[in-house]
Amino acid sequence: MNILFQSTRRRLAVWYTIVTGILLLLFATGVYLYVRYTLIDRIDDTLKHVIEVVEPSLVIQPITAKFEDYKVDVLASFRYKVEAVEDDRIDLEWFNSEGELLWSTFTEPLNIPLHLHRKGETVTVSGDRIFRQIVKPIKLETKTLGYLRVSHPWFEVTRPIRQLTRDLSIGIGLMIFCVGAIGWWLSGIAIQPVKDSYSSLKQFTADASHELRNPIATIQTNVQMALAYPEAEPQLQQQQLRVIERLTQRLGRLVNDLLFLARSDTGIVNMDWQDVPLDGLLFEVVEEQRTIAAAKNINLHLEIIEPDNSELEDIFVVKGDEDSLARLLTNLIANAIEHSNDSSNVEIELSLVDKPEVSRRREHGQKYVQVKVKDTGGGISETALPYIFDRFYRIDPARSRQPTITTGTGLGLAIAKAIVENHQGQITVESKEHQGTTFTVILDVK
Repeated sequence: MNILFQSTRRRLAVWYTIVTGILLLLFATGVYLYVRYTLIDRIDDTLKHVIEVVEPSLVIQPITAKFEDYKVDVLASFRYKVEAVEDDRIDLEWFNSEGELLWSTFTEPLNIPLHLHRKGETVTVSGDRIFRQIVKPIKLETKTLGYLRVSHPWFEVTRPIRQLTRDLSIGIGLMIFCVGAIGWWLSGIAIQPVKDSYSSLKQFTADASHELRNPIATIQTNVQMALAYPEAEPQLQQQQLRVIERLTQRLGRLVNDLLFLARSDTGIVNMDWQDVPLDGLLFEVVEEQRTIAAAKNINLHLEIIEPDNSELEDIFVVKGDEDSLARLLTNLIANAIEHSNDSSNVEIELSLVDKPEVSRRREHGQKYVQVKVKDTGGGISETALPYIFDRFYRIDPARSRQPTITTGTGLGLAIAKAIVENHQGQITVESKEHQGTTFTVILDVK
């Protein structure tokens, strides 16, 4: 099963990485296109600006004495031909109205057909010579005098684009690697609750099957004996039926406990919220348990500590479900009786406290009801104490690595904890071996 979880974790990490990689690639593509468009637009603006500067300086002269026809005086308009060697220079070319090249700043003609493209176009002269060009016709009234072509080296775009592509590739590669590592870590965190739930479910199922196996087998044995010996004495048959009845009652209680815990886990426990006087309820539970305690010669001592100078009635009233609270108190007292030595005492104390001992997050000055149940049994070892509220946990050498001295199904304290948590309360346990155990429950007053 661990292989399955590792495979799931690996798939989650891979999906994290793939999705993030796709998003990064889309982002990088958008950045690349935006930067490329910005660079091209900047070059086009530069070329247009050059045309705006050169066009007014053109010298136009008449061809005939009647001033019927005009032409651009190339020598007068382009007096100097700068022999520049910079790679990023802007070159000019002048064409007559028929498209013939008359003047150029290039050392060698480009031999590129004249394309009328006022918004700019990219042309390739050779493998490594690429230019961005704008061609503008020069007109006088309606007559075209010639064409001015302005060229800018394309490497002004390719060089930063190439650097940007390299930087984006390295950055995306590093980010994908980091996302993969973080995805592996996050998938481990995400899958850990599933692993814990699966482990708890697996343990819970194993424990439940263990608890059900013995009574079911006993019932089956008694039924088979009754069927095998139909003429057995009535007294023996009655005894077998009583055994079956006790076991079915035990199974019923176990099933009810499991159902309560399952509903508590899913948050669908039906709670009848009402004002519950905890002192009166505690007195009733103690009286109900006295018969069981008397069988072991155990004395139940109930002490209700009322605050001094209290004029309020019902000071121990809490908001909760009466049946659940009765079950909580019954489980704690029955657990104390079961684990106490014969001819000993079980002390139950009810009081109001200003500040709970088990929490520092409570509001200062607020009153809380505190119930303590103390037995005089053998106590709980420090190694077993953290697991005392776990389901089916019993300190039993046959079923646990920890030394134990308990019988029962191991659900009583788990149910008690669930009830306290449903009432937004807190339950803690203190114990020392051979000195007894004390359970403390704290609930908000009404």
